[in-house]
Amino acid sequence: ANAGVDQSNAPGPGQAVLLPADPDASAARLLRELQSFTGRNVGVVITDTFGRPWREGLVDVAIGVAGLRPLVDLRGLADWSERKLEVTVMALADQVAAAAGLVMGKVGGIPAALLRGAGTWLGEGRAAELVRPAERDLFR
Repeated sequence: ANAGVDQSNAPGPGQAVLLPADPDASAARLLRELQSFTGRNVGVVITDTFGRPWREGLVDVAIGVAGLRPLVDLRGLADWSERKLEVTVMALADQVAAAAGLVMGKVGGIPAALLRGAGTWLGEGRAAELVRPAERDLFR
């Protein structure tokens, strides 16, 4: 609705913050810099706030991803009662984004969050994988 233009958290009056032109490419650049600086294998998730159909309130979602699998496919695995999961594909990058949003908040000026323990989900991926194909999108 706002076309990626946001005046909150902008540096000064009359200024706005724009989304990256290619958030996945921006995440990849940040990943390279962080890995070079720290020598660690990490993932990067760039987030933005997002409204949801049929739900009040905003949550942070992933708009750019690098070094992290954005989706984790659990189909075929058994749940705790040995039932086979048939449709469960977890939007991991969005879950990371929402958790980071809780830590960063919206008014404190905290630009980044560190999530530990996600090493098993590090890997290749892009946020573009989270976008539902047009033929399966109920709202297009």
